[in-house]
Amino acid sequence: MTIILNNNTYKYETEATVKLFIPAVRFEFLSDERNSDGDIIMTRIKHCRKNVYYYAYIRENGRVMRSSCTAPAESFDEKDGEFIICRLLFLLLCRFYNTKPQWGLLTGIRPVRKINVMLENGMNEEQVRKEFTGKYFVSEKKTDIAWRTAMVQHPLLPEFDKKTVSIYISIPFCPTRCSYCSFVSHSMDSAYKLIPDYLDYLCKELEILGEIVDEYGLKIDTVYYGGGTPTSISADELGKIMRKTAECFDLSQVREYNVEAGRADTITEEKLAVIKEMGATRISVNPQTLNNDVLRVIGRKGTAEEVLEAFALARKLGFDNINMDLIAGLPTDTFESFRDTLDRIIALDPDGITVHALTLKRSAGLYQTGHENISNPATRMADYAVSELIAHGYDPYYMYRQKNTIDGLENIGYAKPGKGSLYNIFIMDETQTILGAGCAASTKLVDVNNSISRVMNYKFPYEYIRRFDELMKKKDEIRNFFE
Repeated sequence: MTIILNNNTYKYETEATVKLFIPAVRFEFLSDERNSDGDIIMTRIKHCRKNVYYYAYIRENGRVMRSSCTAPAESFDEKDGEFIICRLLFLLLCRFYNTKPQWGLLTGIRPVRKINVMLENGMNEEQVRKEFTGKYFVSEKKTDIAWRTAMVQHPLLPEFDKKTVSIYISIPFCPTRCSYCSFVSHSMDSAYKLIPDYLDYLCKELEILGEIVDEYGLKIDTVYYGGGTPTSISADELGKIMRKTAECFDLSQVREYNVEAGRADTITEEKLAVIKEMGATRISVNPQTLNNDVLRVIGRKGTAEEVLEAFALARKLGFDNINMDLIAGLPTDTFESFRDTLDRIIALDPDGITVHALTLKRSAGLYQTGHENISNPATRMADYAVSELIAHGYDPYYMYRQKNTIDGLENIGYAKPGKGSLYNIFIMDETQTILGAGCAASTKLVDVNNSISRVMNYKFPYEYIRRFDELMKKKDEIRNFFE
């Protein structure tokens, strides 16, 4: 399908609005309808002396529908114009496809952040709910879960302190690549030879970041090891990086130390013992599903039985904050299968359960067959998760949304009281600086006025290794921020 932007440049928000109705499709963009003969969606703005005229138009399979509205010219600005055109287009597509996305016009990834800003601006619950349902057309159900999440999260948001930061450390390796995965991760077969050099350079970067932390008197609040699957590397290698972290940073005031143990087929007692010994306070053991047939379909090695064994082992070693990730809407999964998985996970009594919705990212293998995954019971699965998890004492504490997610759904982290991840809250609410180390890691520098600047590391391990000295020059941007 072609999207035509006639006399406007609102490409990003227009595409995001269209993807609420047509996910997993690549669009061609033009500025003139005459250049396209096939299915099109067009937005147009016409400026006149007294009024600005907005138009939205769709032609698909010979069926045509259009809509328009006006606004006073004297009050026009680009931000309002973008919202008006997207609102007009949203309502048109609701009529054309006879559906209304539950998150309405909200296309951003942080709906709870929007609530937090409203609360900071003095709005009460009634006003927030009215804004969500009236201005953005969010359903009562989604408004309720967003509000509930904000109420759990809001007391945990810290007073801004520029010198309090979190650390993210990337271990970008996995035993195999799952078909839904869009993270920068490399299978052990193809990347094994890179690991020693990668870890050496990662240690060097941690030393450099440690020098910056010391130089500017920064305080470390949380630490997060992600990937990839950090437990893909050996226990000795994991110990090497974790010891280097302890050498480079004062961790005495750290409130949370996370390690994504992740895939059960990488978890051993030796690795868990290292993680425990080095001070980690929270880990993840992520099944995604306990249906072995679905695991095979998505290319995720390991079995449900291994997940249960890994969880029991972690408990045996004394981990008292374990999160488990599930995905709603995996290929070939059914509602009954998802319900069975969730019920069995709840019976394990983990401290947190995160429910993701299947997202068809362009860099994931599933994107190429995305249309085959659009009609599945993901919404029913997500609804069941909300009701069951809350009923069993799990509070939603952080939430984010992504483009190309099945049914426009959201990802929600649930946890028992006091067990939610502070790091996850901070990264979603963007209220704390995060210093990133390792390939594809992003340093996010948050200033007092909530302005954010980013320093991005190279995406791939071979590039990170080859251009390491060049990359480290970018650390001056961090120094300049704290000057």
